[in-house]
Amino acid sequence: MASISETLRLVELTCARLCHELSGLAGTLGGIIDLALEETPVASETLAVGRDAARELVQRLKLLRAAWGPDLGPLTLTGLLTLADGRPNARRVLVDAAGLPPDTVFAPPTGRLALNLLLLASDSLPGGGTVSLVGSAADLIVAIHGPRAAWPSGVAACLADETAAFAALDGARTLQMPLTALLAHGLGLRLSLLLAPRPDAGPPLLRLETP
Repeated sequence: MASISETLRLVELTCARLCHELSGLAGTLGGIIDLALEETPVASETLAVGRDAARELVQRLKLLRAAWGPDLGPLTLTGLLTLADGRPNARRVLVDAAGLPPDTVFAPPTGRLALNLLLLASDSLPGGGTVSLVGSAADLIVAIHGPRAAWPSGVAACLADETAAFAALDGARTLQMPLTALLAHGLGLRLSLLLAPRPDAGPPLLRLETP
């Protein structure tokens, strides 16, 4: 049986290859639409929708490449937030990073896991809401606030045991939770649930620590 590092390496390379192949096509499509907008003003509204979709696709691919592919290097807070704009529900789920110093720089493994936490947090806010980031690059707290805010069931078990995380890989729509846990295990980072400071403060907090 492959080790967790070998399994993650296969995921990383597959993701990098797919994102590379698709981003080139998306960029070409966006360029063609820009030209068509200049030449065909009558259909400008329809083409503008296509242009925006192409740009959003490029943003999405950049995010997934950074979150699921091999490490790309240190990540500034500005870079993290720019990549986070590629989340599928970015318009409905805002990221509040006021609790982090503006000059925060994440080491490659930590920045990558932080991106996955933002994806997981967004999935955990189906009714929209806010993801709050507090602390530092070495000790990051992630909180979710919204009308239907809730971390996926089984997240505590997956964070505690990589076997449970592998067992939770049972569908594409629920991939983010076990994948985030497996990345934490594979990258040697500590990811844990903390009780919210008050009973009415919402779901538990997720804490990312660099050992």
